[in-house]
Amino acid sequence: MASTSTAAEAEAKSILERAAAYSFPPLHAVHHLLSVGVCVRCILRLFGAYSSACSCASLTASVLHTFLEERDDSIKSDSCTCLSTNGTYCSICLGILLPAYHQDGGTETPHDVSHIDNISSMISEVVQRESYQVDEFSLEISLPPVIAANERAVRLYMKQKYDNENWLKDKVFPQQTISVKEALRLLIVPSLEKQMNAKHGNNSFRIRLTYTHSDASQKLQSLLPNDNGRKRKAESRNGMDTSSEAHTSNSIYDNDKHSISESDSFIYKTLEGIQDQEFCNLVQLPPEKVAKSCHLVISCLRSSIYIGGRYLKLSRNVSQSCWIIDDERMGDASVEVRMLGSGRPFLIEVLNVRSVPSATEVQQIAEKINNSEKKYVRVRNLKLVGNDIWRMMREGEAENRYIIQLYHYLISLNPFSKQYSALIWTSRELTESDLHNISHMNDMEIIQKTPIRVLHRRSPLERKRTIHWMEIEKVTDSSNYYLLHLCTQAGTYIKEFVHGDLGRTHPSIGSILECRAEILQLDVTDVKMDFLQ
Repeated sequence: MASTSTAAEAEAKSILERAAAYSFPPLHAVHHLLSVGVCVRCILRLFGAYSSACSCASLTASVLHTFLEERDDSIKSDSCTCLSTNGTYCSICLGILLPAYHQDGGTETPHDVSHIDNISSMISEVVQRESYQVDEFSLEISLPPVIAANERAVRLYMKQKYDNENWLKDKVFPQQTISVKEALRLLIVPSLEKQMNAKHGNNSFRIRLTYTHSDASQKLQSLLPNDNGRKRKAESRNGMDTSSEAHTSNSIYDNDKHSISESDSFIYKTLEGIQDQEFCNLVQLPPEKVAKSCHLVISCLRSSIYIGGRYLKLSRNVSQSCWIIDDERMGDASVEVRMLGSGRPFLIEVLNVRSVPSATEVQQIAEKINNSEKKYVRVRNLKLVGNDIWRMMREGEAENRYIIQLYHYLISLNPFSKQYSALIWTSRELTESDLHNISHMNDMEIIQKTPIRVLHRRSPLERKRTIHWMEIEKVTDSSNYYLLHLCTQAGTYIKEFVHGDLGRTHPSIGSILECRAEILQLDVTDVKMDFLQ
């Protein structure tokens, strides 16, 4: 134990020696930061020396003070206040880099490496409790805006205090300063990787640490100028009308801004719009230490996964889609349409899965569906797919998700076709010439208005569609029944193309044959798309 302590002290001393040689300004300035409540890790951050020190838990205020005292005779511990924390936390990071925090169940105030592991262990327990299976993760951190304000206040304070000293321009606050957020990530990730036995990186599984400090945030917000005052100053500088009439016309906008100002994002924007001189007049320099640590909430989320394939609908009693009418589940007009052939592409988005299924597990899902007792549907080529397929499916099936105008545009960019087999009836027996003419029509353009049967839920539009080819044959031992095989552009209303929909589709099979035509049964036999084959 003694040798471990000695090694830790030696590591801390080595880090401080390198910082003093290459990063630190005069030691009395470092000591002053310590005395006004800036923690050791924030001091190292501000002077660009944090990356080598982030995982050294033995770097405490007392260690730094002793180091400074040994090298500067003006620094004495007898009357020094920097070692008397009195249960307070860093005036910049609010104790986050200790790391200190509190949760609804109590307060944690760690001060050594075991407690760095403690917060990692707590995160790991949350992951395990929610049954996530993880081999890689990304760590997201959300901090209250008061931390950015505090750091700005300390920087401006140091510039004011040491403005006449030559070292200020060369040594203080380099551009590559590590943020509190990145510093915390460097502090926690190595321990968290060990706890979870997983690697940190850009992964779909995200762990989010959300720190808040309601007292400090509310105090900061109370110090910031309200939008009305800032707007009047801007208008006055720009020579704009500041009369009561002009203010009345903007009252709704100002009230709306006031409501948004409660959010952290608005506080950040407000701080960005304040010049340094005004900022110094608004806030305390240097910022004071806080007696309460930040509140921490740990949450986990895995990005959506997508399982795609093709489905066959073998029953005429199962709807392709559904909606609710008077609390009753009602099928749409496609209920009697079977989906045969190679099947129709489909994609399922699965939200926040606890584990990503393997190819074998996906295959077992397919087998369970295909072996179901009722045999209503079957699936094929079921597999995990990337979100690029999700985008393509949304384009291909845009009519179900977007307004009709956008659908037409997407179809023009990424067209696909469908093949059908329809049992139709005509009011007269067709001649061989009729059958020949129908079967030799290729790439015929038709105009379709939104069908009457869906007009209550679709926009009343007129659209052009293409019938790529058709083949028609007479049903054996019948006079007026025929099988119509056709390939059409996606989005074509087949039933209306057969009967004409009271003239709303033109031309139609009925108008071409100059007789009444009705569709009795319809099957989709193929959907030509370039994916999920």
